[in-house]
Amino acid sequence: MSSALEGVVVVDLTTEFFTGITAALLGDFGAKVIRVENIGVPEPVSNRDGMHPAEAWDSHAELAHRNKQSVALNLEVSTGRAVLDKLLAKADILITDLPFKTLEAKGLDYDSLCGLRADIILARGSGFGPLGPDRDLPALDELAAARVGLMSTLGEPGQPPVYSGTGQMHTAVMLAFGTMLAMVHREETGEGQIVDASLFAGNMYAASLDLQAYLAVRADRILESVSRLDMGNPMSGPSYPCADGRWVTLAMPDTDRWWPVFSEIVGLSIDDPRFDSHEKRCGTNRLEMMQALDELFSKQPGAYWERLFAEKQVSADLIESYAFPADDPQARVNRYVIDLEHPKHGKIKTLGFPIYMSESPAALRSVAPDRGQHTEEITRDLLSMSQAEVLALETG
Repeated sequence: MSSALEGVVVVDLTTEFFTGITAALLGDFGAKVIRVENIGVPEPVSNRDGMHPAEAWDSHAELAHRNKQSVALNLEVSTGRAVLDKLLAKADILITDLPFKTLEAKGLDYDSLCGLRADIILARGSGFGPLGPDRDLPALDELAAARVGLMSTLGEPGQPPVYSGTGQMHTAVMLAFGTMLAMVHREETGEGQIVDASLFAGNMYAASLDLQAYLAVRADRILESVSRLDMGNPMSGPSYPCADGRWVTLAMPDTDRWWPVFSEIVGLSIDDPRFDSHEKRCGTNRLEMMQALDELFSKQPGAYWERLFAEKQVSADLIESYAFPADDPQARVNRYVIDLEHPKHGKIKTLGFPIYMSESPAALRSVAPDRGQHTEEITRDLLSMSQAEVLALETG
């Protein structure tokens, strides 16, 4: 099968996970992604939050840098920078998260890039967007997420704000999407352009359901975390604890439709005068129904309820841990999780591809490279540098 982005050359000059993912997405669909690693500055700190246990292999790198080639250059000296310029002259796309001031100071602003290749696309992952007083704040997801409002609404009332970390993944996909739109535009007009997707915007869109509602009604309730017992519909949204400490979640907003089978499952009478209408279930007796469901669900383990939900085909499920998708046949058959034979680490399991394409599917062609693994190959084959020039580059 063909690759959708075969022949597209991408230079990856990133330091953050989310922009690395953007470049990896293009690589998954066939782009030639050359990751330029600046050996003239200290390596970025990995495992920034210190929450992950020691790993036998670098799980983040294997996702963010698969299907890439690595070129190690000292960009702080003229010889290294000259090689970068040669790469950029052959690149369709530069993806970077370097601060705007750094890009300008290093001659990597868009006007300078156009001097190397007139129709190049500059894809920037920023913290807060290309305009405004905060444009130069660092591109760190924790800082962007803190301003959006979502963190204050997660968890139970009175508990600390919760950082989900999902905003950076939204941003990665938006930056890839914008870059592809720029490629279409260039195909039609011959024009390159700047594409910017910020972590601030990514986190805002991740919170679209609540943030858009707040823009409409400005209700204080949307600004605060809500106890599960304060939710408006006992059968849509709340979670209930099971006997073994696991939880179930319900998604049946049309309670009249589901009530006959649901009442049978949980052991309530369909004619229970407290709950025999949608108005009673979601209105006058809402809290009483939630308390009743709390008691009923807590009598059986999660697996019991999961089996009944499946048998009766109701819109409810058991809340799983990450262990579930790791071994789920549905995730495996759709290649959301894949097995691979790693040249150093043997058989490992890693995230696969979130996008399905029938004629030009994503593929894993190479694992994450070592730093500088392809320096000689790229400089020799792509840039046509002589053996002496390559040797001089390697020896500094």
